[in-house]
Amino acid sequence: MWQRLLGMYLNRLIRVGSLSLTLPDGTTHHFGVPDAKAPTVGVAIHDTATLRALALNPHLALGESYMDQTLTIENDDLHGLLELAMRNIAAGHDSWLSRLRERVRDLSRGISQRNQARRSKRNVAHHYDLSAKLYDLFLDADRQYSCAYFRTPQDTLEQAQVQKKAHIARKLLLKPGMSVLDIGCGWGGMGLTLAQEHGVKVLGVTLSEEQLKIARARAQAAGLTDRVRFELMDYRAVQGQFDRIVSVGMFEHVGAPNFQTYFNTVNRLLAADGVALIHTIGRFTPPGSTNPWITKYIFPGGYIPALSETAAAIERSGLITTDVEIWRLHYAETLRHWYTRFMAQRDAAAALYDDRFVRLWKFYLAASEQTFRFAGQNVFQIQLARTVQTVPQTRDYLLRAQTTDHRLASSTR
Repeated sequence: MWQRLLGMYLNRLIRVGSLSLTLPDGTTHHFGVPDAKAPTVGVAIHDTATLRALALNPHLALGESYMDQTLTIENDDLHGLLELAMRNIAAGHDSWLSRLRERVRDLSRGISQRNQARRSKRNVAHHYDLSAKLYDLFLDADRQYSCAYFRTPQDTLEQAQVQKKAHIARKLLLKPGMSVLDIGCGWGGMGLTLAQEHGVKVLGVTLSEEQLKIARARAQAAGLTDRVRFELMDYRAVQGQFDRIVSVGMFEHVGAPNFQTYFNTVNRLLAADGVALIHTIGRFTPPGSTNPWITKYIFPGGYIPALSETAAAIERSGLITTDVEIWRLHYAETLRHWYTRFMAQRDAAAALYDDRFVRLWKFYLAASEQTFRFAGQNVFQIQLARTVQTVPQTRDYLLRAQTTDHRLASSTR
């Protein structure tokens, strides 16, 4: 029964590229047609329980069975298998049962993504309170755990992360002495950079105790405690007003039911002539739901927003959208750098946790990259203000600065 059900699913799914599937009884079945432009992948399932799980809920069971090694891939071609799956899912070849499950997740996100303050802290701890040594294995020295900005394919990860911060700073139109709120400040890299390079005063808020300790230590070491303050605080609890607000890689953790609260809060905290910059992963598709494996193992309570639902919440908040920029493959390149670095340090990661954790993290990084390449994810940078006069009429102020930065970078290479 499970073999037949999984076979029906794969017959419908695999239309681009090809898959060879070896079952627990030793028989091999072929799906799709070999295509030079798409992967050809071989997979083996090693027990009946995994066969059943994949037949019933493939979007969850694929990652779990890879972690548990009850499913193995020929030559461990994880990127190839994930590309094959995502190309075909993106082309609309997924089964009606998978679409039904997604619809159920859509309808239930009001519960699963409520993300009150206590629940948000617990969700953040699940991912960001892992050992700091883990993140040292693959992030750049500034610990930027968000999409980098690659001006050229030759840019290093370090260069691209510096360029990302500089691009955001330009959009904030900073002046010395301004007050800046950093919502979801991570390990403090953005706040410290803005204070050092632009002379502003920064309040960074996070719900991760591990990130907070490191951010405060970095501020102390840099001699910036008079200009940068980090607090363990939910964004909804922040009081006062700020000349600028920046939020990088945090909006993905807000949850769709809280979009309105989030932008109402930004509006409340932003000065009358203030500017905000929200940098978030987004989707090209209409509103949907979060992959169940990602929800269970990586980002509980997380959700990748569509531009349509984000814009609607902004409009209702009273904020004015002054600029929207779409980054397409920058995050795919960022994730490939992280994957390569992580795999070079897999033994160190296993020493911190275990081999199963390494496979979990490997699957997470590889699946995320392929999602940006083939399954409609991107990055939105949304610039906001409270009045139409606050931001220059054209993007010339960005283009001039980018040209200058590029010339300086070229002269030092």
